[in-house]
Amino acid sequence: MDFKNYYQALGVERNASEEDIRKAYRKLARKYHPDVSKEPDADRRMREINEANDVLRDKEKRAAYDALADQVAHGRYAGAGSGDGFQPPPGWDQGFEFHRGPGQGPADHAEFSEFFSSLFGAAERRSAERRQYRARGEDHHAAIEIALEDALKGAEREITLRSQTLDEHGMPQWKTRTLSVKIPPGVHPGQYIRLAGQGMPGHGGEPPGDLYLEVRIAPHGLYRIDGRDLYMTLPVTPTEAALGAQVKVPTPGGGVVEVTVPRGARNGLKLRLKERGLPGQPPGHLYLLLEIALPPADTEVARKAYEQLAQAAPFAPRRHLGV
Repeated sequence: MDFKNYYQALGVERNASEEDIRKAYRKLARKYHPDVSKEPDADRRMREINEANDVLRDKEKRAAYDALADQVAHGRYAGAGSGDGFQPPPGWDQGFEFHRGPGQGPADHAEFSEFFSSLFGAAERRSAERRQYRARGEDHHAAIEIALEDALKGAEREITLRSQTLDEHGMPQWKTRTLSVKIPPGVHPGQYIRLAGQGMPGHGGEPPGDLYLEVRIAPHGLYRIDGRDLYMTLPVTPTEAALGAQVKVPTPGGGVVEVTVPRGARNGLKLRLKERGLPGQPPGHLYLLLEIALPPADTEVARKAYEQLAQAAPFAPRRHLGV
């Protein structure tokens, strides 16, 4: 296990202000969030910056981490720099108190590194035992991926989650559980489904926390989601685009409708099917993006037809370029 440089993970200096840390985290989260990032290591980097943010945004954790980093830098404890890797020295956290209370944010400690757990896991447990506080249980967060059809019509699905709990000796252990989740119609990416009482147990007789499931919708073969709206590429022939036509289109809820392609339609023209998107208040729309598909000139007949068209209807698409 290596010593982690949390400042380096967020790309900030050690004397960075709380505002600097907040801005750096938001910038990196936008870049590496698995829902939108195309980076190959997005999932790993997102866990790293979540962990670094969890420590550096908390004054007590940051102060303790800085003190330990100074010890590591100056080799002030036995084992520093040994071939066995980093291990926190006994009593390194003396004088500090750590507490992750309910509602502090979506980062899940179970997703953090062994380094984080070795520093703050036991320390937070001992702090809680010393205070014997009464507190509602911590909320947990997880992600659930559903099909577009589930978002359109609603569904009930079972999910399996892994979380870290404490055994009778106060040691962390992994627990697997299966939950039944009702997915309401019209749910959209980024929305949270709340499962009351499915978070961490409360302290001192207080109620447990809740479990918040962040909705992710799996990629679909035809439709792309933007908020409550859906987008679909609609191929049309050059003849349909030039002369106008009635074409059949599949709809997300099932079934087929006819839409009018206007005469002289251009590539990329957007047609709207009102309220054919995700249900809600208000419901979304289905947008059709026209894509002119050229017939291949792979036969003698097709080639002659293109030659006849070029002679019958001369066209200069690059005239505006001045060439």
